[in-house]
Amino acid sequence: ASLFQEIAELYESEANIEKSIEFYEKAADFFQGEEVTTSANQCKQKVAQFAAELEQYPKAIEIYEEIARHSLSNNLLKYGVKGHLLNAGICHLCKGDVVAITNALEKYQDLDPTFSGTREYRLLADLASAIDEEDITKFTDVVKEFDSMTQLVIFFFFCKCILECVSTQFIVLLHFLLPQ
Repeated sequence: ASLFQEIAELYESEANIEKSIEFYEKAADFFQGEEVTTSANQCKQKVAQFAAELEQYPKAIEIYEEIARHSLSNNLLKYGVKGHLLNAGICHLCKGDVVAITNALEKYQDLDPTFSGTREYRLLADLASAIDEEDITKFTDVVKEFDSMTQLVIFFFFCKCILECVSTQFIVLLHFLLPQ
């Protein structure tokens, strides 16, 4: 498992994302077989991140949701569930389907009843609403409010997909949000 992970990291350092995904998936499978859940989840998170960057949103969503489901039963991992569900939700937003994110939020609430009371849930719900209404001010306010309490790292793929899904007036806002 560790060798596959090292190979994946080498491909990642060479920016060969497709090969990196392939070997992170193999590493995750082997770590899972060895019941090294934390390492398996780290590899799966890399796969999900890269899948999202390649606009393979359904794959990324599936992985983030799977990690969240499995993490709920582990006392050490359950605190990361809201982050995994946030990432899955962002991928739903990237698909540009507000109905899908609304359905996903309901599913996430069923999965983890505490999720609906989190800032991550509120962020996703408010972003979906802002995107649906094409309300730039609301979008900006929601992101700023969340970011003021918790450092919100806006991934490049998130910015790119929002630009494709929403009015071009978001360009100025998203350039402001991109890490320098």
